[in-house]
Parts: sequence; C-alpha cells; structure tokens
Amino acid sequence: MGTASSLVSPAGGVGEVIEDTYGGGGGEACEIPVEVKPKARLLRGSLRRVGASRPGGLIGASFKSTASVQELECVAEYERLKKEYEIFRVSKNNEVASMVKKEAKLDRENKRLRAELQALQKTYQKILREKESALEAKYQAMERAATFEHDRDKVKRQFKIFRETKENEIQDLLRAKRELEAKLQRLQAQGIHVFDPEESDSDDNCTDVTATGAQSEYWNGGALGSEPSMGSMMQLQQSFRGPEFAHSSIDVEGPFANINRDDWDAAVASLLQVTPLFSHSLWSNTVRCFIINTDETQLEADIFIRNYSPKLQRVCETMGYFFQVVHFSAENERPLKDVRKWEIEKSSLVILLLHLTLPSCLLEDCEEAFLRNPEEKPRLIYHRMEDGRVSSVSVQQLIEQISYMNKAKVIDHTGGVEEGAYEIYTCVEKIIKQDILGCEMTELEGKDLSNKEESTAPEEEVFGDVLWDAHDEQEQMEAFQQASNSTCELGFEKYFERLNDLVAAPAPIPPLLVSGGPGSGKSLLLSKWIQLQQKHSPNTLILYHFVGRPMSASSESALIIKRLTLKLMQHSWLVSPLTLDPAKLLEEFPRWLEKLSARHQGSIIIIIDSIDQIQQAEKHMKWLIDPLPVNVRVIVSVNVETCPQAWRLWPTLHLDPLNSKDVKSLISAECNSANVKLTKEQEKKLERHCRSATTCNALYVTLLGKTIACVGNTGKIDETLQQCFQCQDTVSLYRLVLRSIQESLQSDKEKGLLKEMLCVIGVSHNGVSESELMELYPELSSAVLASLVHSLHKMCLLTYGCGLLKFQHLQAWEMVRLEYMEEGENVISAYRQKLVEYFTIQLSRDRVTWRSADELPWLFQQQGDKQKLHKCLLNLFVSQNLYKRGHFAELLSYWQLVGKDKSSMAAEYFDSLKEYEKSCEGEESMICLADLYETLGRFLKDLGLLSQAVAPLQRSLEIRETALDPDHPRVAQSLHQLAGVYVQWKKFGNAEQLYKQALEISENAYGAEHPRVARELDALATLYQKQNKYEQAEQLRKKSFKIRQKAARQKGSLCGFALLRQRALQLEELTLGKDTPDNARTLNELGVLYYLQNNLETAELFLKRSLEMRERVLGPDHPDCAQSLNNLAALYNEKKHYDKAEELYEKALDIRRRALAPDHPSLAYTVKHLAVLYKKMGKLDKAVPLYELAVEIRQKSFGPKHPSVATALVNLAVLYCQMDVLILCWKKE
Repeated sequence: MGTASSLVSPAGGVGEVIEDTYGGGGGEACEIPVEVKPKARLLRGSLRRVGASRPGGLIGASFKSTASVQELECVAEYERLKKEYEIFRVSKNNEVASMVKKEAKLDRENKRLRAELQALQKTYQKILREKESALEAKYQAMERAATFEHDRDKVKRQFKIFRETKENEIQDLLRAKRELEAKLQRLQAQGIHVFDPEESDSDDNCTDVTATGAQSEYWNGGALGSEPSMGSMMQLQQSFRGPEFAHSSIDVEGPFANINRDDWDAAVASLLQVTPLFSHSLWSNTVRCFIINTDETQLEADIFIRNYSPKLQRVCETMGYFFQVVHFSAENERPLKDVRKWEIEKSSLVILLLHLTLPSCLLEDCEEAFLRNPEEKPRLIYHRMEDGRVSSVSVQQLIEQISYMNKAKVIDHTGGVEEGAYEIYTCVEKIIKQDILGCEMTELEGKDLSNKEESTAPEEEVFGDVLWDAHDEQEQMEAFQQASNSTCELGFEKYFERLNDLVAAPAPIPPLLVSGGPGSGKSLLLSKWIQLQQKHSPNTLILYHFVGRPMSASSESALIIKRLTLKLMQHSWLVSPLTLDPAKLLEEFPRWLEKLSARHQGSIIIIIDSIDQIQQAEKHMKWLIDPLPVNVRVIVSVNVETCPQAWRLWPTLHLDPLNSKDVKSLISAECNSANVKLTKEQEKKLERHCRSATTCNALYVTLLGKTIACVGNTGKIDETLQQCFQCQDTVSLYRLVLRSIQESLQSDKEKGLLKEMLCVIGVSHNGVSESELMELYPELSSAVLASLVHSLHKMCLLTYGCGLLKFQHLQAWEMVRLEYMEEGENVISAYRQKLVEYFTIQLSRDRVTWRSADELPWLFQQQGDKQKLHKCLLNLFVSQNLYKRGHFAELLSYWQLVGKDKSSMAAEYFDSLKEYEKSCEGEESMICLADLYETLGRFLKDLGLLSQAVAPLQRSLEIRETALDPDHPRVAQSLHQLAGVYVQWKKFGNAEQLYKQALEISENAYGAEHPRVARELDALATLYQKQNKYEQAEQLRKKSFKIRQKAARQKGSLCGFALLRQRALQLEELTLGKDTPDNARTLNELGVLYYLQNNLETAELFLKRSLEMRERVLGPDHPDCAQSLNNLAALYNEKKHYDKAEELYEKALDIRRRALAPDHPSLAYTVKHLAVLYKKMGKLDKAVPLYELAVEIRQKSFGPKHPSVATALVNLAVLYCQMDVLILCWKKE
C-alpha cells in the first residue's frame, strides 16, 4: 500500500511546482479545470487519515497549507463562473423578451395580411365575374358580327346580280337606242321629221364629245358606239357619277361631263389588273431578231450576225434583257415550217434582206411576218439596189404591198455590203431602244441623267426606298399566263363553286387547302379561277404567287413575302420604309395586310400555288395560322404526299382523278389539233389504261394526247399506244417522250447537244437562256437550237420564264435527272462546273449581269466551295446586283455559309472598296464608286450597323458633290439615304436637315410634281410622325399623295394605255383607205380615245381629219359635220382656247338648226354647251337667249314637269342671279 509520501517527491519543498505532463512551461501553476477539485478532496481526505494515525506536526501542517491554496483557487474559479452564468442568464432573458415582442409584432402583421388577403379574394371574385360577363358579351357580339357579315355578303351578292342584270338591260336599251337613232337619221335625211322624246338625256351631264349614232348617250354606255370593248372596260369600275349631279351642274366642264378623269384612271387601273402590262414586242424578256435573207444577201446577214449582234446583245444586257438572233440558212431544206412559223410569232423584230429576187420558198415566211402581223410588231426590210438592174416582180410586189399597208420600215441601200450591214445595225438599234424597249428619254433625263441612273429609277419612283426585282414579277406574270393558257376546263365548275363559297363565307375562316397529286391540275384550276374573279369581281384584289422548282428563286420564302408586301404597298398607295430582314419581314407582313384590308373596299384574296415546295414552309409561312382580317381569304395548293401535317386540319378541296369523259375530251382535243383520228378500239384501250391513280391525272393524260398527236397519220399509233401503256406514271411517260424526240434527230451531234442542253438547265439555279446556251456550246446553231426548243416546248418539257428556258413541270426535271444523271453527284458537279466557268469568264470581262449574280454564288454554294464563294461575294458588282434587286436574304445566307458575321462582312467590303478606289480614274469610274459606297451604306443599315453605315454614305455624298455638281439629283439621293440612317439612329435633327436639302434639290431638278419629290415628302412626313408632329406630317402626306396620283395618271397615259393603243392602231388602219362615212366615224372615235389618254394633240389631229373627211364626203351642212365641230370645240374648250371653241360651237349650232327639228335633243346639247361657254367667257347677254332656248326645247320634248326641265330652269335662274349681281355692281359704280 502506498503512503501519502508517495504522492510528493521527498526532495520537494514549498514553492516547488509539479511538472506539467501536457507540455506547460515551468515556473507557473498549470490549471487543470476538470481534475482539480476531485483530486483536492481526495488529497485532503488522505492527509486527515494519516494525521490521525501518525501524530506529528511537520508533515500535517505542510499538507494543510497546500490544500488551502488550492481551495482558494477553486473558490475564485467558482466566483468567476457564477458571474459568467449571471451574465449569460441576463442576456438570454433579454433575448427571450425581445423574441416575445417580435412574436407579438408578427401576430399583428399576420392578422393585417389575412385581412388584406380576404379583401383581394373578394376583388378577384368580382373581376372574375366581370370577365365571364365580358366573354359572354364578346361571344354574343361575334355571333352578331358573323350574322351581320353573312347578311351583308348575301345583300352584296343580291346587289351584284341586280346590278349585272340592270347593266345588261341598259346595254340592250342603248343598243336599241343607237339603232333607232340610225333610223331617225335616215328618215331625216329623206326629209321626214320624226322625234322620239325618250332619246333625250340630261343636258348638264351628257358628253360633249360623242360618237356617230350616240349623240346623247353616256360614256359608260359606250361613247364609242361601235366598240363594245370600250364599254366593257368602263364596267370594271363601278363608281360612275350618274346622270345627274347633286350640286349645281351648270358649270360642268370638259367633253365628258358624266364621267371625270378619276373614274377613267380607276377603270384603267382595274383593267391593268385583269390584263397585266406586257410589251407585245417582247417574248419573255428576250429581244428576238428573226432574219430572213436570200442567197444574194447572205453576206449582209453574216456580217450583221458576226459583227453587230454582240453589240446589240450588250445593249440589251445593260437594260436587263436577252438578245437572240434566229437565222435559218437559205440552203436549209429540212422541213422546219412549224419551227419557222413559231419563231416568227415569238420574234420582236423580223428583218428581211432582199436584192433582186425572192425565192418562192421564202414567200410564205415573208407573208407570215409582214402581212399577218396582228400585234403590230416592228418589221424591217433591207433592199440592196444596183444601178441598171431592176428587182424581180415578186420583190417589187412584196415591197409595194407592205409599204401600202404601212407595215414595215424599208431601207433602200445602194452602197457596199459592209455599209449595208452597218445601216441595218443602226436601224435595228434604234428600233430596239425606241419601239421594243421604250427607252425614249425626256429632255431633262437626256440632259442631266445617265442611262445607268435611269435603269434604277423605277424602283425608287414606285416603291420609294424599297428594293425589288422586276424579273421576279415578270416571272410570276408569265407563270400565271402559262398556267391559264389551257382551253380545257376538266370539269372545274364544281371546284369553282367551292372556291366562290370560300370568298362569300363569313370571317374568320382558315386558309383553304387545294390538294391533289402531282400533275392533277391545281395550278390550272387556280389560274382559271383567278381569271373568273378578275372578270366578274373587279373590286377584288388578288395577290398570287406560283412556286416553281425547288431551290429556285420562286421558292425562296423571303422573296415571296417581300413580293406580296410590295403588292400590298402598291395597291394601298403606301410608300414607307420596308425592312429586308427576313424575320422582321415575316412579322410585318400581317400588319401590312391589316392596313390594306382596312382601306380596301372589296375582298383580298391571296393565292400561293405549290406552297409545299418552299423550304421550311411551316416556319416561314406561320402567318397563315394567325387569324386573318375579315375581308382577306387565303388559298394554297399542296401535293397530297408532301403537305405538312399541321395544315391537314384546314378546310380542304381535293381534286379528284379525271373521269373517263374528261380523259376522252383531253385526248380528243390534242388529236383534233393534229388532225389525228382514233378508232373505237383505240379509244377503249386508252380509257381502260387511264384508270389508275397515276395515269388519270391531267398532266399524264395531256402528255399522252400530245404523244399520240405527234405520231400523226404515220400508221404507228398502235405501236405508240403499246409503248405508252407500259408507262405507269408521268415520269416514265416523259422518258418515252424524250426518247421519241431523240429518235427524230438525224445526227448523234444533235442528240448530244440535246442531252447537254437539258442537263445544264437541270443543274442551274433558275434556268438558262438561249443566248447563254449558244455561248456555252459554240457548235450549236440558232436553227438547231430553235428546232430543239420547239420540240421540247411542244411536248411540255421546257417553257420560258423571264427569258430563261426551264422545265415546265417538276416531273420533267425528275425525268432528266433519272435519264442523264443516274451516276450521281459527279455528273451534276461536272455540269455545274461548266456553268461556273462560263459565268466566271463573264466576270473577268466585267460583264456582271443579273444572271451572273444569280447563278454564280448559288453554284458555289451547291458545290460547297466556300473559298470561291467568298471571293465571288467580295466582287463588289456581284453583291451590288444582288442587293439592289432585293435579294438581301440570299446575300446574307451566302455570308453565313462562309462563316462571317456582320462586322466581318462590313470590314471586308470596306477593304475591297478601298482597293477598288485606288484604281478609279475619271468621272465615270468615280460615279460608279459613289454608287458602290451608297450600296454598302444601305446594306450596312439593313444589317443594323448604323454607326458603320454613315461613313460609306458620307463618302458617296462627297464623291458625287465633287464629280457631278452639288445640285445634281444623285446628290439628293445620297442625302436621302444618309438621312434614313440618322432616322433609325434617332438623330432626327440631322435627318430633317438632310431631307430638306434633298427635297430642294429634287424640286429644282425635276419640278414640284415629280415622284422623287413625293418620295422626299413621304420621308419628311414619316420623320415628323416619329416626332409627334402629326399636323405637319399629314400635310406632307396629302401633298405627296396628289403628286403620286398625278404621276400614275401620266404613267397610265404613257404605258398603261398600251392596251388601248393596239385598238387605236387597228382603227387607224381602217382610215388609210378611201374617204367614206365609216372611216370618218372611225377617225372621230380615235379622237375620243386619244382624249381619254390625255393625248390632246393627237386627239385634235384625228378630230380635224374626221371633220375634213365628212365635209368632203357628206357635205359641210351634214349633221355629222356638226358632231365633229361640236367635239373639236369641246377639245378647244378643254385646252382653254375659248375663241376657237366659240367659233366651232356656233358653226355646229347653225348646222343643227338648219338640219334638225327645232326640238331635237342634239340641238339642245349644242345650245347648252355654247351657253356654258358664253357664261364662262363673261358674255352673259349671249348666254341668256341660249339658256331660254334650252328650256323651251326641253319643255317641248319632255313636258313641263320633267326633271331635266327643272335642271334647265335652275341653270337659267342662276344665270339671272349672276346678271342681277352684275347690274347692282354697275349701279354702285
């Protein structure tokens, strides 16, 4: 057992420190907070027990002292801990008290929020009830609106039927009226006076200029009595003024008082919608020159083709047209009669080269070209003459006959062959520029503006700053005309009714889906229905788009939406900036549709054919899903197999397969055209064959009929039928047709050229022109090319579109790929490379045409050659051509393929321009450089890079001010574009200053009423509107609108009346013979027609000729002479030549007083017009007796209570009041 001494070292003493086993330092007591107290108690107990057993003082006292020290330490520790506990307790009590306060506060907040929640719940319930009641009211309103729309459409249909019925009745009455007037004139000529009071009309609203036999009829009833076509033109516009004006009618001026110029302009606008403007001298954007020559003039023909046709080709290229010379050699004995006739019909210009003789084999071509020329296309005869030698009788007779009919221009040449060819060239160039392309320049344009500027004028004048491509529009017009050329209806009447029901159905209504298999006739149905709508509903605006082959320009969604938007802008007279960004354009199109639908009085119908051929059609045509405006209807056609799934829920009109009756009629029509008769057995075989889904569609049956018709009466019909029966779809039948064409060719060379031609067309972007084919294959002559194209066109393989040869149907394109390109991409790439090389050579020769800009980048894209594509895009003229024709989305997609962003594009274009600027010398190149800078600035603005767009536009402005003149119109163009950037940049002060400068320059250069002035006014109005200056903006818009209206009338006079000019020329031909009353009447009608064209000088010429001829044939006192005098007087009245008008009116009145009964209506008309003229001239003393005589005549003719008598009395009363006022003024003086 151990003792207490074992716990203490024997050597230890007072103050000795126990060693700290935990590593504490010596010299200090180490505190062990947990073990101290138990050990101290244990030690004290041990010592007490030892002291009790062993008495002694020393050792016990030592342990007691040690224990007391430790106890004191423990007490101190205890006190410290107690204080800490008190502090801790107090702090926790404070925290508890604070938490209690917070809890009370949160309770109060909770109660408040609960109260607010209950109030909000009550408000929500109230709003919910109001919403339900509003929805119920909305549905009721929609039901009422639908009922109203239904009733309104029903009334419109009833009114339309009533109107058409009454118009027909009026036409019948007017026709009977003319017959009665003719009889009346014959009786009066015999001395018998007969009068029918029903012939009279309102004196203040009749026409001054009238046609023979129609002295008192309205213009809308056919002022040109012998021309019902003119009446039908006027029926296109239904806003006639009517026989009586509500206001005072005594001051009605002009020769056509019952219809004003606005009505005429609107009627012509409607007519132009029915018949789009096309130059009859052009065949699909191509100037075609057909040359007929004899062996004697072969040298002139060869020199002209070799030396001068390339120059003419460049002239046409600069204007955006192709030039094609068609020449069949004289020694060619092949049976090409149909080909030659077809080429003559297509030709813009026919040139006949003669010397001494004319072979009989050319006589038929000469008669076809020069004597049978219904469209009045330009014709030219080159006649080389020699001293001492006389041309043959046939040559002299032909020239005399053509000269007598005024059918051609004749060149009599007496020099050498070279001089003759040059004389032909100069004459042909003049004909192309003036007669075919219509490039006559006004005096201002000829002095101040270059040809290059004028080539871009139409886009700016018609659509402001909007860039558009005329070729795209022409391609659509041609596609519509080609689709509607078929004369076979295929039982479309039932489909027409369904389409009509769609138009008449109450809105809202989703688009109508016209579905069918390939070649089922969807395009034909839609085009025929469009024609019917334009004919019977002229107030209906129809926007159509025919999608062509996939990957072509017509299938690009951005171009489709932009084209439809431009058509909306054109018809709504809205000219405002239009974005070129495809995404924004897609967003803005419904807004434009809403704007026009609110302004347009009739319906708007949008038709898109083959919409499923558009890439990602659902994405880019998503506006079809949105609700359309009330008066807008949409019709789209799709292939059953490729129709998007989401669209299948729309109302659908499915084209059924052809029945046996339609099949028989189609095949019979084709056979009858070729005088081919089928036996009963053959007809039954055809009927049995055309029963499957792939053999009873319209395209297959049409192609089958053409194949049989081509065989003709050769006796191989049964053999051909057996071959056709093996073709179970359209593609295989096309293959049979192609092989039959190959077999008809005489040489392997021609077969090879046929393959090359079809393959090149197949791999191109939009097609290939004939001139390009001849340059690609120099061994291809114009005669062989014409023969091949004729065969392919006849069999529905190829067609023309904007001057390019392209496949007429998608199945023909598929057949060519299967027939010639089965080896795959290697063959396709080889043909594309051939096109690449051709267009690359054009670029190296600085021939950057719209064709090279369209084809070359696309070909590089298809080949995946990004490096060459990048280099092509950096050709400034290629990019400029694409951008200025509105192909912004296409240009952007090329750059994205290259992998460049917007900033990179801008930087690279800047670098290219800087390099190009180093090589620019001379005024012409500097002007071209300014155009490039302007194009770059506009391109960057459309990209949204406004800060970078300013620099090129400013540079363009500097160059033009230096190279041209500070007041040149091109400077105004730069100012306008720079201001447009500042508008987008919200720097309105800078923009306003620039717009005003551009306006001032344009007014000084063009006059105050030019379309370019209207463009600046529109821009300023838009700027003021953005600044909330609505009053100023409205004033400028009104002024701009008047200018554009007037410009449209002038444009209609110069261009739109080309439709009427053909009729005028036909009428002129009738007047070239002997003097007859009929010819005199025709001259009078021509005067009326030219007056309506605002061509007063020509109208005066024809009215004078009519008067002179009538005086020679009928005598100076005949009533018809009075009519010519009256019309001529009305013309002078319009020209404000009042003295001449007074003299002629007095002569007309004198003749009618002597020749007609005292109460004849024609006499009353002359009296009234002369009285109005006297009043206008201030000769009131002369006017009063005539007004009194007019009242007297009307009272005798119609009775005292007739409305026209009241009108005449009002006129007389007004005149008396004016005389009283003058008398009072005289008395005061």
